[in-house]
Amino acid sequence: MKQFTLFLSFCIAALTVTAQSKLEQDRQAIKSLAGYYKVTFDYAETFAADTAYKFHPRYHTWGNEWAVVVEDSPKKIVIQHLLAVDDTTVIKHWREDWVYEQPSILKFDKDNTWKKVTLKPNEVKGRWVQKVLQVDDSPRYESIGTWTHVDGRHQWQSETDSPLPRREYTKRKDYNVLRRGNRIYITPQGWMFEQDNKKVVRAPEGDKILAQEKGYEEFTKTDEANFAFAKKWWAGQQSYWTDVRSAWDNIFAKNGTIKLTYKKDGKRLYERLFDMADQSAKEKWSAAKNKEEATKVINGYLTQS
Repeated sequence: MKQFTLFLSFCIAALTVTAQSKLEQDRQAIKSLAGYYKVTFDYAETFAADTAYKFHPRYHTWGNEWAVVVEDSPKKIVIQHLLAVDDTTVIKHWREDWVYEQPSILKFDKDNTWKKVTLKPNEVKGRWVQKVLQVDDSPRYESIGTWTHVDGRHQWQSETDSPLPRREYTKRKDYNVLRRGNRIYITPQGWMFEQDNKKVVRAPEGDKILAQEKGYEEFTKTDEANFAFAKKWWAGQQSYWTDVRSAWDNIFAKNGTIKLTYKKDGKRLYERLFDMADQSAKEKWSAAKNKEEATKVINGYLTQS
């Protein structure tokens, strides 16, 4: 009996070490997404059931993007992306939050509306939620998946619904949901964000797939010197956006449904928050004031579902 107890203790200890090792592998893979990159964006529609459907032109562009870790705790890693347009212009780009074993996700429905969905324990165990936020830190989409580390390959994949991509939401009205098949994998040169997407028409009677699409966003490591101005710019902006994230966290915690209006008084939410960032830096606002003013602005765009 004593020998069996010792053996059982050894097995439990071994499993604990293995789990800890896997978690650390996951964390290192996620943190390796940060860095200085040239990013190429390539998308092409590939299939439509309706033979009369006219495929839209392929999309290609590129940019220099700095992905910087702004929060690193054992079970949460936050990476902010900054687009370095030139030596004098930086755009605060998208943000990705990685949270380990999060018990819920904010699921996109349609019409700028997201609803909190509770996950089952077996859907959460050992898995990471990737939250993708827009330039103003409003929600875009969340999905959950497992990082795998096999034969020297490190990858994560998921499927989830999202709003129309930025490249199309001002140009198209023929679909209203993008069902994303996401796959992220580490490459020798950086990392790849591969997508198998479905363009969905969501209506009360159900979903209809309009067309399918293949996407590649390739992040290739590039010279850090390209980001000198971006570093200087972010040093003056980072504390403000930390406070905006805190304001959003409180709003997410208090609301099971997030529904945002597109414009208010002729301005989008990101325009107001960006203007306020400059005002905060100029007038040296405190963290409390940043959070208070950001909360007021954001609440002005929240609507009843």
